[in-house]
Amino acid sequence: MGITVRPAQLSDIPELARVLGIAFSDDPLMCWLIRDDATRARRAATLFATIARHHLIPLGGVEVACNDADSIVGAALWAPPGHWHAPEAAPLRQLPSLAVAFRHRLLTAGRLAETMAQEHPREPHWYLAVLGTLPGVRGQGFGQALLNSRLDRCDAQGLPAYLESSKPDNVPYYERFGFDVTGTLDATRGGPPLWPMWRAPRVP
Repeated sequence: MGITVRPAQLSDIPELARVLGIAFSDDPLMCWLIRDDATRARRAATLFATIARHHLIPLGGVEVACNDADSIVGAALWAPPGHWHAPEAAPLRQLPSLAVAFRHRLLTAGRLAETMAQEHPREPHWYLAVLGTLPGVRGQGFGQALLNSRLDRCDAQGLPAYLESSKPDNVPYYERFGFDVTGTLDATRGGPPLWPMWRAPRVP
């Protein structure tokens, strides 16, 4: 089985967003934000497409993992140092799509994002905003390949990495790659918690 990790192009957005929407359809935070099981994957895909198009692909922060058939089965959305927050003009461009994704929960999603931003580290780092693979390929190394692709760059640049895990089962997985839990974040004000995780660069 071959695994190819490559930078995402604008033309990849529909498919990488579809894959991430499926990957996050059982995520506790996504379930809390998008309550309708029947539409969650599609609406989450709208969210991920918006983030990729208006923020992270232009910064070179999105990579996809492909199988032997060159089909996208996983994706990672990273923000480079100093760019983890969206540009000032981005919220206006993103608003129509975010309204489609969150509907009446749009203000709730906005408050969540604001709380996360307040707690976000200010030290220069690579920020892993989203990582997901299709359920059928989990355990086959696609997520590992996506992580190593960017973490190798972190180590080469001497830069740390940061993420917030929204699923407790994923915490030990990220710990295998050198991430350490730094606390628990109640960004939902009583809903599902987040686990901020920080990874210091490894010296070759």
